[in-house]
Amino acid sequence: MHPSKLKILDYTYELPNDKIALFPLEARDQSKLLVYKNNHIYESDFSQLVKYIQPETLLVFNNTRVINARIIMHKSTGAKIEIFCLEPLGDFQLSTNNNNQNACIWTCLVGNAKKWNEEYLKLNFGNNHFFKAEIVSRTEEFFQIKFSWDTHQTFWEIIDIIGKLPLPPYIKREATQDDQETYQTVYAKNKGSVAAPTAGLHFTEHVLKQLEDNKIHIDEITLHVGAGTFKPVKAETMQNHQMHAEYIYITKQNIENLLKHNQRICVGTTSLRTLESLYWIGVKILKNIPLNDILVSQWDAYELEGNYTYKECLEAIHTYLGDAEYISGKTEILIAPGYRIRSVEAIITNFHQPQSTLLLLVAAVVGETWKQIYQYALDNNFRFLSYGDSSLLYVNNE
Repeated sequence: MHPSKLKILDYTYELPNDKIALFPLEARDQSKLLVYKNNHIYESDFSQLVKYIQPETLLVFNNTRVINARIIMHKSTGAKIEIFCLEPLGDFQLSTNNNNQNACIWTCLVGNAKKWNEEYLKLNFGNNHFFKAEIVSRTEEFFQIKFSWDTHQTFWEIIDIIGKLPLPPYIKREATQDDQETYQTVYAKNKGSVAAPTAGLHFTEHVLKQLEDNKIHIDEITLHVGAGTFKPVKAETMQNHQMHAEYIYITKQNIENLLKHNQRICVGTTSLRTLESLYWIGVKILKNIPLNDILVSQWDAYELEGNYTYKECLEAIHTYLGDAEYISGKTEILIAPGYRIRSVEAIITNFHQPQSTLLLLVAAVVGETWKQIYQYALDNNFRFLSYGDSSLLYVNNE
């Protein structure tokens, strides 16, 4: 069946509120670990992860860093307006690393937008400095907002001061100072996400050292997680659901590392989306489809013939890059039942919301067994969603 015909109601389960983790555990690696391999389910804890991964495997992490994307501003009347920064206009790298400018334009969501009837909003910070927000344009859902300020700081530095960390909507509490640390992975580097790649939250320096000592190799790619990752599927079938686009950044060295290893495991749905997107970028290169703006669209994986090996596609990208050091673009890829995983043999991931595209991805990895896996987790007191427990799911190719 073409994934556009999938009914989202077939991918639901009952998730009691008390199963949703509202706070992280004190020790990251003490979370529970469900292992699914060869149609068997095992229970362990995350500190024992190394026991379930073969030496010489390449583990691929998403090194994105969550930004303080929520900016609370006020009108001159005192009315509160919340601006939620999603992504900069233009190339992510260029838009955010330019120290010689004190303005930028971002695509945003705006809370209480109907009350924003002033030319601009302004707040003061630091030693009598200002930060301004002006609406450039808007659609039904999104706003293009120009931010400007009167210091020589970068936008990242500014929002570190004035912004708030965005917790997922199902964590119904304000972010605390502790979340600034616990809602970031220990290897987070590249700023740009509005949600954490939560599969990575369980890793500690101790677990990483265990992996290294056991000859398990590590590499890092970047996908900046957008708010769309939490977007509920409201359409009856996937045909009427628009996937969100997320920015990906992969270096030439990443490609070379992937080519060196036949056994690969990805850490998180974002890493899997990135690695599978590489396959379809390679397919386009091999088919001589122009790559003016690199975009893997929602249905590319189902409309392009993918009769190449993963290695062939990686080699095609490597050749395409020439002297360039990286490839970047956006992906809207929908990984759902009917999709064949090509890049990895397993995924480390948390337990996801009912009727979500993330649950569809899990079902693509393990097939109908997802129901047994999730029922086991519910019956055995696993904690769900972003601050919840973890699973290591090996691809079911049956």
